[in-house]
Amino acid sequence: MERTSIKTLTIRIADSQFQLACHEWKRTLVGTVHSFGYMCGLLIVGPMSDRVGRKTAVVITGILGGFFGLLRSFSPWYWFYIAMEFLEGAIGDSCSPMYVLVIEIVSTKRRLIFYMMCGFGYCFGGITLAFVAWITPNWRWFLRAIYIPGFLFFVYKFLLDESPRWLLIKGRKNEAVAVLEKAAKKNKLTIDANSFNQLSCDVSPNVPFNELLKDTFKSSQLRMRFFVCLVWWTASTFIIYGMIINSVTLQGNKYVNYGLSSLVEIPASLIVTYILTHFKRKLPLMLSFFTGAVLCIAQPFIPLGLPWLSITFYMVGRMMSSFFFAITYMYTSELFPTYTRNSMHALCSSVGRVGAIVAPQTPLLNVYWSGLPSLVFGLVAVFAGLTTFLVPDVSDDLLPDTVLQAESLGKSKIPPKDAETHIERDTSKL
Repeated sequence: MERTSIKTLTIRIADSQFQLACHEWKRTLVGTVHSFGYMCGLLIVGPMSDRVGRKTAVVITGILGGFFGLLRSFSPWYWFYIAMEFLEGAIGDSCSPMYVLVIEIVSTKRRLIFYMMCGFGYCFGGITLAFVAWITPNWRWFLRAIYIPGFLFFVYKFLLDESPRWLLIKGRKNEAVAVLEKAAKKNKLTIDANSFNQLSCDVSPNVPFNELLKDTFKSSQLRMRFFVCLVWWTASTFIIYGMIINSVTLQGNKYVNYGLSSLVEIPASLIVTYILTHFKRKLPLMLSFFTGAVLCIAQPFIPLGLPWLSITFYMVGRMMSSFFFAITYMYTSELFPTYTRNSMHALCSSVGRVGAIVAPQTPLLNVYWSGLPSLVFGLVAVFAGLTTFLVPDVSDDLLPDTVLQAESLGKSKIPPKDAETHIERDTSKL
């Protein structure tokens, strides 16, 4: 999210060199191309993560992101800049494999809190980006300042452990046990060796990616979930990016406004963590969509003489968008089996990025009515909230490994026999 938004700040800094003053479409094209590249890239990064491992995918994409960003700082002309922007979005973003690695190495009870704690990185990153952009007027040095640290992802090769769940599903039990023993030692826990020996999981055969997807889509329930997740992702990216883009119309310094827009993520993360810890996924997601819809639809009708109320509505609406984006990210990964979890998560996220591609064009609606963009955001949120009725509610369920287990979500607890295939059975204390 921060990367796409900061593109607007960067390209405005480069206005004079690329002669963009009279070409507004070239400015908006930067964010659109990045989102399109990210959409295409998730179809590559997701399957790559399922094939070569979460850790390897994180290292590769992290380093490539730094490389293409740094290369862009030497752009001799606008279209070279655009090409590097596309490549960075396509194969230089490590968010998807990193997220799946996080949820697979943490036990069910601690998964939510750990994920939300990691989410603070987005908040601090957004604030830092705005600050660096403010103090670095030269856009080339700005890009170098924020992308050179990307090469530090190479160190993750030695600092990170691979997902035990992924290792088990690939039939590499000894490596998975080694990772779990290391975790137990770090936490000063003693686990019976027999517990590790009894760990089992349905081994994923060397089946082509399209065959794995075919097995997933054979299930009518999983097809319906895929459709709903697409709606969630499209609505979430469209609304959240649309709100960020339209935030530049607020009074004040654009860098400060962007920093504040990122800062609101901190209370949003704390609140959504509390809500999801005490409640399940479905109701909070629906309420955040519907509350956001009310705020967006009401926004155009606020009297012009009450700017404080307008800003308040904007900030609360921005917080709601953070709510349903965070819940969508987690909810999606919990609805599909391990075999294709990262691939399905990446597929939903990728196709759903259509919302992020369309969002930069919403300011054009102001020609017809200044409140039309906000009204559209509200209607989209209503539709996304209604589709949530079509999926099961989850929270304490173990992550499913197979299609059968995924289909049983929300109906009853997984039978003991099947539950033995879950890592959490003997490592819930880690």
